[in-house]
Parts: sequence; structure tokens; C-alpha cells
Amino acid sequence: MKNFWDMLADPNMQWIFIGCILLGLSSGTMGSFAYLRKQSLVGDTLAHAALPGICIAFMLTGVKSIGVLLIGASIAGIIATFGIEAITRHSRLKQDAALGIVLSSFFGLGIVLLTFIQHGDYGNQAGLDKFLFGQAAAMVGSDVVTMSVICISLITVCMLLFKQFKLISFDPGFAKGLGYPVTFLEQLLMLLIVIAVVAGVQAVGVVLVAALLITPAVSARYWTNRLSTMVILSGVFGGLSGALGTWVSSSVSNLPTGPVTVLAATTLFGISILFGPQRGLIAKRLLRVSVRKQFMLEHDVHRAKRVKGETAL
Repeated sequence: MKNFWDMLADPNMQWIFIGCILLGLSSGTMGSFAYLRKQSLVGDTLAHAALPGICIAFMLTGVKSIGVLLIGASIAGIIATFGIEAITRHSRLKQDAALGIVLSSFFGLGIVLLTFIQHGDYGNQAGLDKFLFGQAAAMVGSDVVTMSVICISLITVCMLLFKQFKLISFDPGFAKGLGYPVTFLEQLLMLLIVIAVVAGVQAVGVVLVAALLITPAVSARYWTNRLSTMVILSGVFGGLSGALGTWVSSSVSNLPTGPVTVLAATTLFGISILFGPQRGLIAKRLLRVSVRKQFMLEHDVHRAKRVKGETAL
């Protein structure tokens, strides 16, 4: 706990701590809908697709402002979503193949552009490669303000359109029958996922941000059957992962915050899969033992009645 209070006493670590919590909160909230819509790989694809957008934004502006780079990453992510939809609609390829094509193509382009920048005449390119694996330590107050706006915006939209997102996640046909603009809502939800992914690129990196998007949602699924509770728990698990990742990485020298945050989310998933009240392994084991005991008890009672009947005869 002394390390925890020492961390909070450092102004720079305060920004990192708040930023990682907000990142985990927004990622976990949006990840619930991606997980329920069976689009877990979409986050990974969009994260990798953000890299060429970051590079192009830097090449055009020459600055490493997080706002400018996020705009470039968002545009690239949106183009990637349209690319996935175009491939699946105008070909016989399924969505998993389309995701693989878009992921590899965009990430390959991003690596080429990143290499070009590193060997070019860009004097301010140092640290741009940190977007691959994240560099939470580089966050400053303006970055946290940007993440705060993104987090609040995502959560607000989810609250306002929760019923609509719930319908299109479970039964889009029924939602269309009720008169809801299903296509628009699906595109809006995908845009929100793009924003959540792009917001986490700086802290976690394009390689690991998908884990922070999906792992809290999967963990929350083990604790409840209600979507509203699941979304809240997923956001809490994501924020807690960000807090634990920042705390642990600040306690050990040269330990990156992003990978530790993902490991913290994985640890919470391990706890959930063991101790979930209904779906957890321990709960299932106890239920199996209880059913077996009940069966044996009923069998013994039935046997006793049969023996008693035979004796009476």
C-alpha cells in the first residue's frame, strides 16, 4: 500500500493512473456489445488497422499530438469497417476471412509507413513506434482530458441507446420489425467500438488493445445473466485492470504499463472462470456434486420403499 500512495503522490503517475482507469472503463463497456454480437476479433482488426492512420496523420502534420493521431486512427478504423463489410457483402468470403484480410493488409501498410518514417527526414518521429505496444508513461494531462471526453461520451451514448443496442445485439430482426434503423444502429455501434479501440492505442498498443476490449466483457459474463449488470461489471473490471496495471508497473522498474494491464484483466478473467456464481468451474462442480447426492438420496429412498414392499409381501 505504501507503493500505491507513493504512486498517487507523483503528479505524472496520477495522470497515467486516471487515464488507464478511464481507458479500461470505456473499453470494457463497449466490449460487452462486441462480445455479445460475436465480433471479438473486430477489436483486434480495428486496432491493427489504426496503425497506418496514425502514421499518415503524423506524416501530414509532422506533430505527435494525441488528438491528431487519434483522428487519423479513427479514420483508418472506419475505412477498415467499410472494407470488412464490402468484402463480406460482395464476395463469398465469411466475416472471419474478411477480418484476416483487412487486419493483415492494414497492419502491413502500417509497418511499411512506420519504417519509412523512421528512415525519413522526420525529426519528431522518436517514440512513434511505441504505438505498437503502447506507452502509458507518455500520457500527460491533455491526453487524460481527451480520454475523459471519450469515456464520458461513450458511456453517455450507451446509456441513451442501451435498449436499441440490446435489441440489435440479441435479435436484430425483431428490432427491424419494431421500426428501428438497424443498419444505422449497427454502424453507430461499430463506430463507438472504433473510438474505444483507438483511445486505448497509446496506452496498450495496437497489439494488445483488443484484449482490453474483450477480456473484461468475458469476465463479466461469468457473474450475471443480465445485460445491464454485465455492461456495468465489464466497465468495472476494465477500470480495475487499468488501476492494477498502473500500480504494479509503477512498483517495478522498466515494467510496461500496457502489457501489465492486459495481464491484470486476464487475472480477473481467471478469477471469474473459477468463482463465477453460475458459470464458474467451482459452481458447476458444486452443482454436479449436489445433483449426484440428490440422485443417490432419491435412489436410496426408492430402494428402501421397494425392500419394505417386498418384506410386507
